[in-house]
Amino acid sequence: MEAIRVNNITKSYENINALSNVSFSINQTEIFGLIGPDGAGKTTLIRILTSLILPDEGNAYILNLDLKKDYKQIRKIIGYMPQRFSLYMDLSVEENLQFYAEIFGVSIKDNYYLIEPIYKQIEPYKERKAGKLSGGMKQKLALSCALIHRPKFLLLDEPTTGVDAISRIEFWEMLKNYQNEGITILVSTPYMDEALQCNRLAFIKEGKILTVASPSEILNNYPFNIYDIKNENTYQTIEYFKKIIPDAIINRFGQSLHCSTQLSFDEIIQATDINNILIEKIEPTIEDCFLWISQQQ
Repeated sequence: MEAIRVNNITKSYENINALSNVSFSINQTEIFGLIGPDGAGKTTLIRILTSLILPDEGNAYILNLDLKKDYKQIRKIIGYMPQRFSLYMDLSVEENLQFYAEIFGVSIKDNYYLIEPIYKQIEPYKERKAGKLSGGMKQKLALSCALIHRPKFLLLDEPTTGVDAISRIEFWEMLKNYQNEGITILVSTPYMDEALQCNRLAFIKEGKILTVASPSEILNNYPFNIYDIKNENTYQTIEYFKKIIPDAIINRFGQSLHCSTQLSFDEIIQATDINNILIEKIEPTIEDCFLWISQQQ
């Protein structure tokens, strides 16, 4: 059953098209990932779904509630964690949580079981001002405030940006627990590795949805052999492979190149005449798939 249906949403800011005819649906109790680079339109879309801004065209429905007509009801059943920390810096941890509970007409005790795994980690600092917390602690407090009224739908805008690796792992473990509690989750992220944690993904670039599918479907549909290539002079290696395999897709990944081609391993080795080079056949990553789909579009 659908939790959200987005129909042809378009949004522009002056001469910039932030979103162009965006359509997709999210099933109930799934973790749905909105994956794309900075400036792709992820924040604009989430702000529309929270009814903070209105689309120029199109509409959306959350649990069959009309985004434009029923926004007051929608705001009662969603939890929203914006990209930037937006709690009250001069209030303590406990005061922020109490404030958000009162807004939704509940007490902290009502849904404490839901936030307990997070709140136990920040409870030792409950009297500390929110502005004095570390990045990871701020994110945990913000998530606690978004969950205090037990929303049916949770929207998270790049929740792990600037958070250390261990906190990122803990954060995704918590999202899995909330999914098991029956909460539907939409999470945006620029981190491609986090895409594998989602049930389904929407790749978004320049305001357009490129594809919607599960991570396994996206990876299995990659149509090429892919090779990891290492050499001391990366730039010259890129130019070299562009010449010997003109139809290959070549992208840089740190100190390596990923070369996607129909050639077999033996064929690519035979075609390569360059010293001090290491070529290894690998499985495609979500990044490879995103770059390929982007280039296809």
